[in-house]
Amino acid sequence: LQASYGAGDKPVTFILERDQALFKAFKGPAFEVQVGIHELLGHGSGRLYHKNSKDSVAFLESKVKCPWDASKVLDGPFYDEGTTWDSTFGKIASPYEECRAECSGIYLCLEKDVLQVFGHSDVVKGQVHDIIYINWLLMVRAGLMGLEFFTPETKTWRQAHMNARYVILRVLLEAAQGLVKLELINNDTDVLVHLERDLIPTVGKKAIGDFLEKLQVYKSMGDFENASQMFGSYSEVSEDMLKLRAIVMARKEPRKLLVQPHMSMTENGCQITEYAESPEGMIESFVARFPAVDEELWGLYEADLDAMKDQ
Repeated sequence: LQASYGAGDKPVTFILERDQALFKAFKGPAFEVQVGIHELLGHGSGRLYHKNSKDSVAFLESKVKCPWDASKVLDGPFYDEGTTWDSTFGKIASPYEECRAECSGIYLCLEKDVLQVFGHSDVVKGQVHDIIYINWLLMVRAGLMGLEFFTPETKTWRQAHMNARYVILRVLLEAAQGLVKLELINNDTDVLVHLERDLIPTVGKKAIGDFLEKLQVYKSMGDFENASQMFGSYSEVSEDMLKLRAIVMARKEPRKLLVQPHMSMTENGCQITEYAESPEGMIESFVARFPAVDEELWGLYEADLDAMKDQ
């Protein structure tokens, strides 16, 4: 279902004109690759170390150096006995984990062997495959659109995946060097996403790889303090981003309705009845498909009818 959205003649919001056709053509296949890696290798990987466990003792004896600061040795703090990822990381556990999985998706889709698993064998060495480009473009656009789910009044995020994608957008913008640019147009009433395709395997890969490394290390070590500080910093929405949020809200489209037709047998054979793409059409479709009256439900309706009339 997701693959069909935005596949019509109407331009996809925030996407450059030159990317429109490619975006519509590869949105579905790219989304499939992203979800596959996200679920299997993103959520499906990573070890947690608990205090005084055999694994943590061996880890400390190995004196593993911090990947981004060789002067430091990783020494915990590790998870307390009986605690879990969710109980230790609390409110940020879900968006943080979704961010780790999403980063895994866009990072590992750069691998030729991974694309081949999904049936994309036409990978040319030294070139960025269309699947890769659109997958990264999907992520950048999703990070921008995720601003809809940020509540300025309380400075909180209402949806874990959207928080995660916004954080990834911030990481890619921070990478600079022309990798990602958000261009305001039409007197600052619209915005266009620029993603430099040739920089994805270099600047983009390093930025996401370094960030994913920190996400994983902090999670494995049970280091809530450093994890929350880092993730919270990237989750912050500045005044400039709030201006972009206003554009996102203004360009927001009505929620799509999937109205099913109804097939029935008549004297003249099989007949297909289609319904309007509206709430009324959806109700008519359900009535045609499920015409029987639920006596118990109808009784509840009648019992509440007088009370509802007074509203």
